Amino acid sequence: MTEKDQELALFISYLQNERHYSPKTIRSYQTDLLEAKAFWQANGGFKSWAKLQERDVEIFLQNLADRKLARATQARKMSSLRSFYRFLTKRKLIKVDPTQAIVLRAQGHKLPQFFYAPELKQVFKSLTGTDTLTCRNLAMFELFYTTGMRVSEVSALKLKQIDLKLKMILVHGKGQKDRYVAFDEPTKTALTTYLHTARPRLLGKNVDQQTVFLNNRGTQITPRGIEYVMQKVFNKAGVSGKVHPHELRHSFATAMLNNGADLRSVQELLGHTNLSTTQIYTHVTMSHLQANYEQFFTRNNKKDEAK
Repeated sequence: MTEKDQELALFISYLQNERHYSPKTIRSYQTDLLEAKAFWQANGGFKSWAKLQERDVEIFLQNLADRKLARATQARKMSSLRSFYRFLTKRKLIKVDPTQAIVLRAQGHKLPQFFYAPELKQVFKSLTGTDTLTCRNLAMFELFYTTGMRVSEVSALKLKQIDLKLKMILVHGKGQKDRYVAFDEPTKTALTTYLHTARPRLLGKNVDQQTVFLNNRGTQITPRGIEYVMQKVFNKAGVSGKVHPHELRHSFATAMLNNGADLRSVQELLGHTNLSTTQIYTHVTMSHLQANYEQFFTRNNKKDEAK
């Protein structure tokens, strides 16, 4: 960065050393802010972050809309700017926050995509057999579904974090926030089989880094690797279309709420900082409730109307 980017450098240092954000999240912030800066430089000049005005931010947002970027992408870029300017004002590096009065137009939230129980039963049924990768995949996807862990958390999971006797895992979540999650007996069985038989075969002669899930080269499986494996396994089992590990997390949360769990418990298990993040799952369960109402309430039943 140049000297003119001192404020940005301080912000990145803050995200790394005080907020303890992941490198991927920090790159996202930096990319968003540098993109905004490049836009302002190309459209009327950029003197400093302190001299930007509300109108400059509005023009940048309009440009994002004109490029037909997804609303979620626009919201994320605006969130990056807000966080940056909140940091600058709190540290008294600038006096005026040009993002403070800007409000993005309301948008409908996209409901989380999840798997139905028969689909997951179909996938787990397809993972029968004693070969190494099948054992690993069954343990991995059982764990995803029964704990609601993030793909990054499963990828980085270490052996010492798992307590098979108590059926508990100490998860190291976002921002170095730890939480405990539980798992059920079928998951314990799948994990035990994998750890005692398949994992040693995958590890081979490699140095054991104590990572739970390994790829076919005997090293830690990456989030991208998990996505690739999941796509193959689920499609082969008859679940069509594009799938993502996050849908297993959504499936866990939806199942918990549908079976009577309270929102705060689900928030704790998912590792959400804010309850509002968890509340989107209530929209999913309410959506199913409404669908069932429309289908089964007698006054809406065409057979009843015909009588």
